[in-house]
Amino acid sequence: MSRIIALKQNSEFHRAYARGKSCASPELVTYVFKSRLRGSGCRVGITTSKKIGSAVERNRCRRVIRAAWSSLDTQVTGDWDIVFVARHKTKILKTPAVASAMSKQLTQLGVIRKT
Repeated sequence: MSRIIALKQNSEFHRAYARGKSCASPELVTYVFKSRLRGSGCRVGITTSKKIGSAVERNRCRRVIRAAWSSLDTQVTGDWDIVFVARHKTKILKTPAVASAMSKQLTQLGVIRKT
């Protein structure tokens, strides 16, 4: 399991929202943008709004998304900035269900190659 390189700046999130490609499902919304930094690997940002629930529920959503990403990060090809946005259904799902939805979305967006 490798360490997740995080998106931290607001401008990095907004670049993914404005100029990136997106894919949505009831579990998760994913935005991807080809990174400007060559050889840096994938940088990941996770957002959860207050609509999700209390701080405990938002933190659980972030943990589940982070765990799902760690199971898929070895399959990603290229340098990408990826933003995952938790949805209301995320807080009741387990990691394998979120990982499945994440895998489908990343395959649709061309981040993971079909095997």
